[in-house]
Amino acid sequence: MVFQCQRDSWARQFTTRVASCRPAELPAEGGAKETLRGFHVVLEDTILFPEGGGQPDDRGLIADIPVLRVTRQGPAAVHFVQTPLEPGSEVLLTVDWDRRFDHMQQHSGQHLITALADLMFGFKTTSWELGHQRTVIELDTPSVTAEQVEALEKNVNEKIRARIPVVVREHSEDDPEIETVRRRGLPENHTGPVRIISIEGIDDNMCCGTHVSNLSDLQVIKLLGTEKGKKNKTNLVFLAGNRVLKSVERSHSIEKALTSLLKNGAEEHVEAVKRLQNSVKLLQKNNLNLLRDLAVLTAQNFKSNPGRVFVLHRKDGDSEFMNIIANEIGTEDTLLFLTVGDEKAAGLFLLAGPSEVVEKLGPRVAELLEGKGAGKRDRFQGKATRMSRRAEVQALLQDFIGHQTLEE
Repeated sequence: MVFQCQRDSWARQFTTRVASCRPAELPAEGGAKETLRGFHVVLEDTILFPEGGGQPDDRGLIADIPVLRVTRQGPAAVHFVQTPLEPGSEVLLTVDWDRRFDHMQQHSGQHLITALADLMFGFKTTSWELGHQRTVIELDTPSVTAEQVEALEKNVNEKIRARIPVVVREHSEDDPEIETVRRRGLPENHTGPVRIISIEGIDDNMCCGTHVSNLSDLQVIKLLGTEKGKKNKTNLVFLAGNRVLKSVERSHSIEKALTSLLKNGAEEHVEAVKRLQNSVKLLQKNNLNLLRDLAVLTAQNFKSNPGRVFVLHRKDGDSEFMNIIANEIGTEDTLLFLTVGDEKAAGLFLLAGPSEVVEKLGPRVAELLEGKGAGKRDRFQGKATRMSRRAEVQALLQDFIGHQTLEE
């Protein structure tokens, strides 16, 4: 069946009647946390496109009721809503035009790119994906050069500026002309006429989606480049129409923010960031050296007035810092409990000391700190999620040492 959305992709509203309404569920997907309960509504006709041919479904309203999904089931388009509708009642459909026109631009853009990639370089399209942010065409070639991408983009935009018509024709399934067009086969449950989308003088392609009526409606296409695909294929990434404008707007906003932060012009941003990265690396190196020196001094200070237990916490530090202290102090006669990180959040811990003591207390320390760790010989270390419970660990160690002293 061909729906009104396919006969007139530009229609934004349409009056029809409810054919059926039955209880249904919409499975959780994407960011949804639970299955939604509602109704499957079939209309006599619809301007809301059900997903198909690589194009996502439309959104919109039936009367004032939001349509959350539109799917194709055999010859019918099934609309999921959360309010029941009376069969036989007349309803006004309104399509989410921003979403629809975006899909039209990306889908027709894909047809144009696919056709020219084949004509210019013999690259066949094996699949495509219309995503929320970008669209990807999978080409049956192991590689595409930067020069080929540049030439393809130039030709694509020349065709857009030439204002070439895009025409939709309907044919019966047994029409021999169908055999001459680019196609990927009909779905098993297909019924009714076959639609051919023609870009005059460039391409004829079997397709069920919604399309622009002239290449000038695409405005502009930007090929963002290529990515390695699966099984010796190459993914070509592109934006069409309003997505290009939105991308330019985002890039300009970022450029303005960087200009303000870096205090230089856009052409100097990359070099400025490189200089900042080098400065950060040098600072990190100096900070690491200082932490190592501090670890040695901390250990030496303890050794001048040694005890049975050594406890230390620092907000700044890492595993190396803690292990340097343990190496300097030694673990034969001293039990060390060292932590680094935010006292009220997560961090790292190290329990070091006589092997038999560490083996016994290590798992208990990890449990108190609500963390995970592992031990080997005289050390048990890991990550803690509750650094605020360090005092409980310290009490555990002091109590253990106290009992050992009494036994001695």
